[in-house]
Amino acid sequence: MSIHHLAQLNIAAMKASLESAEMADFVANLERINTLAEAAPGFVWRLQDEAGDATAIRPFGDEVLVNMSVWQDVQSLSDYVYKSAHTEMLKRRREWFGRIEQAHQVLWWVPSGHRPDVVEAAERLAHLREHGATAHAFTFRHAFAAPA
Repeated sequence: MSIHHLAQLNIAAMKASLESAEMADFVANLERINTLAEAAPGFVWRLQDEAGDATAIRPFGDEVLVNMSVWQDVQSLSDYVYKSAHTEMLKRRREWFGRIEQAHQVLWWVPSGHRPDVVEAAERLAHLREHGATAHAFTFRHAFAAPA
């Protein structure tokens, strides 16, 4: 078993409220996509409130959704994001979400068993935006190996 897992944060600026007709297809697919993630090889944990809802957690503002999860490694997360039914949603993201000019996703290594909080995740995203990809905060394109 690895002594480190991969944490990821992804933020998305909604074009309309979750209750709107514009967001209906996104909302209708949330449970299916979350269930797919939880069943994916390498999945460890995802951020959600006591009711199992991640959409209510809004540390970046009322219009910004947060997706945060922990995976066994970069490959497991990459396979879920780019090689599963999740890609259907990814292809449609511009229907529901506006463009964020700065980095909107960040990856970082955490000790196995650690569950990052939104403060930690926000710090990693800020670090990536300020310094670019480093071992402290990186991207799929510029990934770093887990600490030894």
